[in-house]
Amino acid sequence: QVQLVESGGGSVQAGGSLRLSCAASGYSGTMAWFRQAPGKEREGVAAIYRLGGDTAYADSVKGRFTISQDNAKNALFLQMDSLKPEDTAKYYCAARDSALVPPNLAPGWYSYWGQGTQVTVSS
Repeated sequence: QVQLVESGGGSVQAGGSLRLSCAASGYSGTMAWFRQAPGKEREGVAAIYRLGGDTAYADSVKGRFTISQDNAKNALFLQMDSLKPEDTAKYYCAARDSALVPPNLAPGWYSYWGQGTQVTVSS
């Protein structure tokens, strides 16, 4: 069983940056960040294979967001730069027990989810 706790959300103006953190308990093979805006489906943002460091990004965030990890602290991060109003959503940390290589951004692959942290980008 993996428990996930996100932090770091908030409000920022367009063009600004935020860094999300996810504290994890227990081992997971692949972790990811998802987001969900009101009235929209949950969308995969970025994922990382924990052992090898392979990453995957949604086209909408490539070049602006960076997923990283601190294996010693069992933590996951999402550095979000050049934020846009369309990035406004609740962001979730997700994990699965086994590795998924290459990492996949479909939510059905992940068994464990955090409660989410809100990110609001104003124009």
